[in-house]
Amino acid sequence: MAEYAKRLSKSCTLEVIELPEAPIPKPGTPAQIQAGLEAEGEKILSRLTGGYTIALCVEGKALNSEQFAEKIGSLMSSGVQVVNIVIGSSHGLSPRIKQCADLRLSVSAMTLPHQMARVFLLEQLYRAFDILGPRKYDK
Repeated sequence: MAEYAKRLSKSCTLEVIELPEAPIPKPGTPAQIQAGLEAEGEKILSRLTGGYTIALCVEGKALNSEQFAEKIGSLMSSGVQVVNIVIGSSHGLSPRIKQCADLRLSVSAMTLPHQMARVFLLEQLYRAFDILGPRKYDK
């Protein structure tokens, strides 16, 4: 498991926590996949620290960069101290994680490896703070 923290802005520290995927045989049966997702879900739930939770999932709401920045800004201005953003494994997220999320967010209708979703998400977080910052946002 890897953990590291990085200052994203004057008011935000980003902590990335990686949990290992549950071992699921390839090809896994639907029951094996479901059991793996549930095991991963329990590990994720044990690491959530309260606050606002965003689950990345294909069936989530699609936001453009400005809308995402607006969401982050509204969370900050309403006093939310912790935002948990959960990226699932190659099989997605357990239904329990999706149900407990405050927002289900889709970064693309296309299938992305979770490593690429993380890079995309980190770039969008950086962009959100750029949009929210004092200087003019330049696409």
